[in-house]
Amino acid sequence: MTDRHHLLVHGGTFAAVGDGGDISGVRGGSSPDGLFVRDARHLSRWQLTVDGAVPEALSPVAGGDTARCVLVPRGGRQEPSGYAVFREQAVGDSSFVELLRVTSNRPVPVTVRLALTVDADFADQFELRSDHRTYAKTGAVRSRRVVEDGVEFTYQRGEWRSRTTVTADPAPDAVEETGTGARRLVWTLDLEPHGTAGLTLRVIARPHGEKRALRVPRSPGAVNEQLLAMEGRFIEGVAFPTGWPELAAACARGLADLAALQVPATGPDGEELRVTAAGAPWFLTLLGRDALLTSLFALPYRPQLAAATLPALAATQATGTNPGSVAQPGKIVHEVRHGELAHFGQVPYGRYYGSVDATPLFLVLLGAYVEQTGDTGLARRLEPHARAAVGWMLDHGGLTSRGYLVYRADQGGLANQNWKDSPGAICSADGTRPTGPVMAAGAQGYAYDALRRTAWLARTAWEDQTYAALLEQAAGDLRDRFQRDFWMPDRSFPALALDGDGRQVDALASDAGHLLWSGLLDKEYGEVVGRRLVEPDFFSGWGVRTLAAGQAAYHPLSYHRGSVWPHDNALITLGLARYGLHDEARTVAHALVDAATATGHRLPEVLAGYGRDTHAEPVPYPHACVRESRSAAAPLALLTAVGGA
Repeated sequence: MTDRHHLLVHGGTFAAVGDGGDISGVRGGSSPDGLFVRDARHLSRWQLTVDGAVPEALSPVAGGDTARCVLVPRGGRQEPSGYAVFREQAVGDSSFVELLRVTSNRPVPVTVRLALTVDADFADQFELRSDHRTYAKTGAVRSRRVVEDGVEFTYQRGEWRSRTTVTADPAPDAVEETGTGARRLVWTLDLEPHGTAGLTLRVIARPHGEKRALRVPRSPGAVNEQLLAMEGRFIEGVAFPTGWPELAAACARGLADLAALQVPATGPDGEELRVTAAGAPWFLTLLGRDALLTSLFALPYRPQLAAATLPALAATQATGTNPGSVAQPGKIVHEVRHGELAHFGQVPYGRYYGSVDATPLFLVLLGAYVEQTGDTGLARRLEPHARAAVGWMLDHGGLTSRGYLVYRADQGGLANQNWKDSPGAICSADGTRPTGPVMAAGAQGYAYDALRRTAWLARTAWEDQTYAALLEQAAGDLRDRFQRDFWMPDRSFPALALDGDGRQVDALASDAGHLLWSGLLDKEYGEVVGRRLVEPDFFSGWGVRTLAAGQAAYHPLSYHRGSVWPHDNALITLGLARYGLHDEARTVAHALVDAATATGHRLPEVLAGYGRDTHAEPVPYPHACVRESRSAAAPLALLTAVGGA
């Protein structure tokens, strides 16, 4: 996110507004600009003028669930402002509400002409990304009509239909055309000496397929009350560490963000669920890997996240083969999208299965959930889905034929299908990319843990001793193979991956810490790896880098080749604690909590990899999601790993 944009999030709806509360309709860049519901932009312009001029921000929008700012006319020291505009904005469920007050600073009556230019372009989020792709939208029609107290925008393309309605109280004196498709709502306000006049503006977004009776909250304050109540329910009952207030604050902030990121989903029997979206602004939707890791981090404190995530992913589990979406029987979905381009098949992400690790993580979470809660009922209900997931790992996933989970670059989707999914993220120390199918190290750890936990479920919940023995044997064989094929004796470290010919991809990467979390490494190897991860080339002082510095492939501003990811570090910290490396676990945990403290107790998706020895504050990564579920849950994982130490 850039400084220009401030994010307001409420479930599956978000808005990005500028310092003065405006939406400019800019395309491209690091952040989308507008009001979004289900991947579509339902407001693309929301621009205020007073007496024909754009006011400037005297007090710009600050962080928070409600956007507040104060605007004044542009002028110099010798021209005191004749008025001030107080804006307060909030996002509700498929809605946006603004309270706008104009206060005169003059001792005589004045008349002020207020105008708000509004538009809805209904652009799909994929059209707004900075990859400069264009998509044909044959037959698409946008229309506008004046309603009693505002204006309504409609978009239609074939069976796809969306609508945005803007209303005002009091109603505008006029609705003017602008020549661009936007409409200008105009009010003439008569102000008494030092008087104030106010407007309430309401927006309802109706995405395609929306059948609910939607209501706009009466005011931004009412939205804030709703959000505080939601956040309170998430935080209530969690025992925060009293001796480490910074970690307590990061946990509280993270839980509050998780409350705001809840989006609707459906279970196997059509039941309505609320699951955690991956993050805003770009990923306010269900992503399998992200929801699973978030639920795992929060499991000791908020097991209801797992109780919703598991059936939601079971409901979207692939039952057949579809090369276009990388679907194979038993595979857990990577990404679910609801937008126009997904609907018409112009992007593959309606239900996209390009992930090698969501399927084993589904099994890990199911086993961990039953172990944590004792709820064997969910394990029995999801037994067919769990067996199908194991079947995918053994058959289509490659465990039987190749000995490891394998993925191949998807031409229309993701080149890499492990958690480091950017192009070039899987590389050798010199930056060379592997050829052919890829066997990523971290995914093998997840598979090992999945086999072991599912074997335990088979013994305890399903009473199938034969199946349990089969899975235990498969897990043991995988562990033996891995340490033979991945371990690099000359570096005392596991390879990042194997290429299609079984050659080691030799970059020193943080994924090794995931192997500690899953327990794949022998104790001796695990201790060596754990201590190596906190040496200066890996450890920035704010966390463990995704790639150790000093390698040709390293870049501190690369998405996956030198940056610091909070969720990655949370897994590493849990792994260090698992192997008894408690001092090292505390070192990483304290670094991450310090980074959170420096950024208002909220951990972003990713930080730049610059070292703390040369940068006294964590350097932000330029395109990071500000609210990201795995990062929000990461402090909870730290609490599990090190307690209040």
